[in-house]
Parts: sequence; C-alpha cells; structure tokens
Amino acid sequence: MPTLSIGRDLLFEALGRSYSSQQEEFESLRFHFGIELDDTTEKTIIRKERHLEEEASKDEEVTYKVEALMKVALAVRRFIATSVSEAKAIGRSSQSPLASYVLRLCKDGRIPEAIEALNAVVDHRRLGVRPVVYASLLQACARTNFPRTAASVHSLCVKSGLDSDRFVGNSLLSLYFKSGDVAEAQCVFDHLRIKDVVSWTSMISSYSKMSRHRDALTLFDSMRQSCIVPNEFTLSIMIKVCAEMNDVRLGRFFHRLVINRGFDDNCIISSALIGMYGKCGCLDDAQKVFGEMPHRDAVSWTTMIAAFVQKERYKEALKWFLLMQQKDGGDSMCDGFAFGTALSACGNLGFVGPGRQLHSRLVVDGIEVNAVIGSALVDMYGKCGDILIAREVFNRMPQKNMVTWCCMLCAYGENDEGESVLELFREMQRVGMGNDHYSYGTILRACAALQALKQGKEIHGRFFRTGGERGNVVVESALIDMYSECGSVQDARCVFQRCPVRNMIVWNTMISGLAQNGRGVDALEIYDQMVEEGMLPDYITFVGMLFACSHSGLIEQGRKHFKSMVEIYGISPGIEHHACMVDLLGRAGVLEEAEHLIKNSKFVHDFSLWAALLGSCAAHSNLSLAERVASRMIKLKPANHLSYILLANLYSAVGQWHDAERMRSLMKDRGIRKTPGKSWIEVKKSLTSCPTCDTSSERTIDLEAEAVLKNAAVDCGRS
Repeated sequence: MPTLSIGRDLLFEALGRSYSSQQEEFESLRFHFGIELDDTTEKTIIRKERHLEEEASKDEEVTYKVEALMKVALAVRRFIATSVSEAKAIGRSSQSPLASYVLRLCKDGRIPEAIEALNAVVDHRRLGVRPVVYASLLQACARTNFPRTAASVHSLCVKSGLDSDRFVGNSLLSLYFKSGDVAEAQCVFDHLRIKDVVSWTSMISSYSKMSRHRDALTLFDSMRQSCIVPNEFTLSIMIKVCAEMNDVRLGRFFHRLVINRGFDDNCIISSALIGMYGKCGCLDDAQKVFGEMPHRDAVSWTTMIAAFVQKERYKEALKWFLLMQQKDGGDSMCDGFAFGTALSACGNLGFVGPGRQLHSRLVVDGIEVNAVIGSALVDMYGKCGDILIAREVFNRMPQKNMVTWCCMLCAYGENDEGESVLELFREMQRVGMGNDHYSYGTILRACAALQALKQGKEIHGRFFRTGGERGNVVVESALIDMYSECGSVQDARCVFQRCPVRNMIVWNTMISGLAQNGRGVDALEIYDQMVEEGMLPDYITFVGMLFACSHSGLIEQGRKHFKSMVEIYGISPGIEHHACMVDLLGRAGVLEEAEHLIKNSKFVHDFSLWAALLGSCAAHSNLSLAERVASRMIKLKPANHLSYILLANLYSAVGQWHDAERMRSLMKDRGIRKTPGKSWIEVKKSLTSCPTCDTSSERTIDLEAEAVLKNAAVDCGRS
C-alpha cells in the first residue's frame, strides 16, 4: 500500500506539467486519427528522475522514491503508446458516416441540424465509441452562442451513456457556465465518475469569472483533498482570484506553491503573479518576479507597466514602456495592449505631447486602431483637454463598442461640456447603445453639473426601465450627487436610504450633498451613522464634514473634526481641508486664527487659501488684514483679477473711493480683465448657455426682447 500511494503521487507529480495540463487535448487525440503525441511527458519524467537521482545519495527515502518512479515512468510510457495505437485503430475502423456528418455540421456552426441528425438515431450507443462527437457539439454550442440548447444536447449525451465521460463532461461544464446555469453545471460536475484536473480547473475558472472568489477557493481546497495536483492553468487562475480579492497573503501562499511545483519559469504564471502583486500594491515584489523571469513576453511587460498605472505611478509606467522598446525584439512586443496602457499613463499625467507621439507611432507601425486602442486614444486626449482631437479619433473609428462611447462621454464630462454629454447620450440611444448602465454615472454627473433636474429624473427612470438594479453603487452615488446638486435633498436621501450596498463613495456623496445644501446637522448625523456601522472615514469624508460645518456655522464641531482626522484616523489634512477650515473660521469672523492656520501649514503659498481669507475680510470689512492678504495674493499671481476686485470692492464699501479707483486703474494698466460669467437656462426643453457679458449674440438679444415683452404684457394687465 505505501508503494502504491507513493507511486500515485509521483505519477501526478510527473504528469502535472504535461499530461494533466493538456488533458482535454489528450482526450481529443485519443479519438482523432494518426495524431502522434510529442515527447513532453517523457522529458518531464526523465527530468524528475535525474533530480531524484541527485538527491538519492543524501536520503534513503528519496532512493526508494526513485525506484518507484522508474515503475511509474514505464507504466506511463506504455499508456501513451497504447493511447496512440488506439487512436490509429479507431481512425482505420470505427468512424461512422453519421459521426463525420455531425462533426462537419459542428465545424460549420450548423447546430440545429447537428442536433436533428443525432435525434434521428434510434440507438445512440452506436456512437458511444466517439465521445468527441458530443463534445464537439457542446463546444460548438458554446462557441456560437447557442447556450439555450444545452439541455437538448445534454439529453443526447445521457442517451448515449457518455454524460459521465471526462471529455464530454468538461464540455458540458463550459456550456452550462456560459449559459449562466451554475446549478446545472455543479450537478454535472458532481456526477462525473472521474474528475480530472481539467474538470476541476473548469469549475474554478468559471466561479472566478463570475466573481465568486470564495467558491473558487473552496473548490480548490476540495481539489487538493481529492489528491488532484493543480497544473499551471489552475494556479494562474487562483493567483488572479487572490488579485481580485486583494489578498496578498493568500497570493504569497500560491506563489510558494508555484515554486514548489516548479512552475516559476512559466510566463503565464509569472505574469499572473506580477498582476497580483501590482494590484495589491506590492510593486517591489512584482518587479522581483519580473526580474527573475528567464524569458519575458509582451504579456509580462504589459502586466508590469499596467501595475504601475494601477497604482498611479504613471511616470514609471512610461519609463518601463520605453525600456520595453529598447530591449531586443521590443518593437515586435509592443502590441495594442502595451500602447493602450502607455496612453493611459500619458492621459493621467496630462502629457499630450508624448501621447501624440504614441499616436503617430501607431500610425507609422500600421497598428490597427481597434476598439481598445481607440478608446485609449479618446481617453488620453480627453484627459489632456484636447476634446476636438478626441472627438475626431472617435468619429474615425470603424467600430465602436460600449467602452468607446463611455470614454467619449467621460472626455466631455471631464472638460465640463455637460451639454455635449447629453447630446452624445441621445446619439447613443439612436444607434442602440444607450442601455449600458456604466454610462449612466457619467450622464448623471453631467446633469448634476448643469443642474438639469428634469433630464436627471428622466435618466433615473430610464435606468430602472432598462433593467437597472439596486446595489449599483456607481449609478446610485451619481443619483445622490445629481439630486443634491439640483437642490432636491429629499430625493437624494430617498435614494440613499434605499441603497442595499453602501460603500465609502455612497456615504461620502450623501454627506457632501447635505453639506452643500446647508444641512450641516443632517450631515453630522449621517457621519455618526456611518461610524456606528463600522465604516472608517477617509480623506473625502472629512472634506464633506468640514464643508458641512462651514456652511452651517458649526465652528466647534469643525475644529473637533479637523483635529480628529489627524489624531484619531491618521489622515494628513490636504488643501481642501484647509480651505474648508479657512472658510469656517472666516464666516465666524475669527480671521486672525484663519491667517495663523494658513501661515503654519504647508500650503502657505497656495493662492486659493488666501483668496478665501480675502473674501472673509471683505465680508467683515477688516481692511487692514485684507490689504495684507491682497498684497500676498498679488505677489503669488499678479495677473489674477480676484485680489484686485475684492480689495477694490472693500475700499468702496468703507468709503475709500480714491483707493478703489486706484485698484481698478492698476488692473487696467496691467491689462487684467475679469473672466466673464455664464448662465444655463432651459428653453423649450433644451438647455442653452448665455454669457452674461455677451449682448451681441442674436440669441441673447432674442431672449432679452422676449423677457421685455412679457414684462410689458404683465404691466399692461395690472394697469
């Protein structure tokens, strides 16, 4: 018994890197004709034998294992020889005309005809020697989007007695998972007489794709308890599961398992490890894995670059992209995904020049601008503010998917072109692309920026009519923000209360929405509720809290929260927190404390903080402090109009007309002009922008004339 146990373990050990990892292909070869197997299995066993022979002199137990392995190796070689001879024999004698016909129909994607041909057979066990017929049919169903036929083909497999065959069973698993019938897939798996590594890996992979990561881990544990040795595909999937769970501790366990199994030189697994460490923020470990790779392909390079992009280390990502090009064969390795990742780094850095160079390189190298690259280009130009080029790239794309449309929507949104966002959404609806729920977040943010409550409500209703479900935190947080921006606080709270899932984004959006509508006390209550439910406040939370205290005059609570974010939660106050505190202290008239706060912060040279303080000085008519603040602002930004206008207004308010005129003359002499404002109005269900200083526009004149006529009519009616 001990000999058999060791022999079985060694068999899986020897075949783990070859036979087991190619189980599906091997089963297929058993039923095709004249296809010889390569010598990968034999080389693996020989390599294992030599390794154990080197260790044999050190350990008697290893010597015993070598002897057992010799017997295993002989048995495996005989098995391979028998399988090949079986395949040749089947090819010569057992192919039925019906089997050939069905296989040809499957190859051509004629699924209904293939099922009809098999249904016409009285005795399905005539095809029992050819499970590849049923497996091919199942694979064709999955490949050609015929998952609804899964039950019909499954019944044919049961009639033929092959429903528990490994090859057919694995194909059934794939088909049921693609059709979304997890329960039936689990049932097929449970009834397989022999569950090989492919069966287990198929189940684990499917659970992983469905984001059921805990189920995948449980299944992997059951697989090991069943003495099935994971292959490189199994391990790469589990490493990706660790990445999705952001569990670096578990990822390190699988890394050790990879090394123990001898897969550390496998490019697929190494790339998965790089991606896992990168997503978990362990970039040093990712670089170490990359450096230890004997051979690096395009996937490993792109994964390493993407790891830097994910952690917002964009400059390092670009350096690695350049390094990739400088290596031998680097030009050939730079595919569309590598360019897309580099373009993402350029966009986030605002490097429009390097982004254009990459765009030119794509054209020169003849790389097709597909949906992936086109979306990256639109995103890059949009983030760099070159919205016209972004739209030109978008218009020239031969094929656009939903990601492309959403990138164009985001480009308009990031450049504050809310009206263009709504126009593009209407265009999406015309071409049948307006029902993707990911795009609703961008559209709702555009409605919020325009304070277009009516359009926002229409989008809200459309979201649920098109199958939108509660729990979509992106859309629900955007709805809360939209209603808050439009002043409809009750609707915002209603959406918040109905949220089944509340992450930090939802909590922060609700707190900020209440704050900007002057509901400071309500914002504090939401904050206390969030803490009670175990959520830790973050950087954005305290921005909303301090903003709420500022707009509600809650000076003591503001001081308390500003202090607690450092002493309790260890969050370093940023420019936004200081701005809120300056505004809070300024509104309360504690101007010297506000000045002291700015002088003792690392943002002492920030123009916006001094501008906020100057506004408070004007509100409280504190001329002496206002002059000091304005003088500092002019030194920081001599060409900015704000300091001149605020100080001039303050001089006018206290009756110092000569000083007020002096400030306006100084503005004129220096060529400084005030930035014109712009208002949005709704005319005949359409949003229109009107610059406040532009009276030459025909549209503005028409609107003014219309208002005058209406006022005249009202006056006549009164008289």
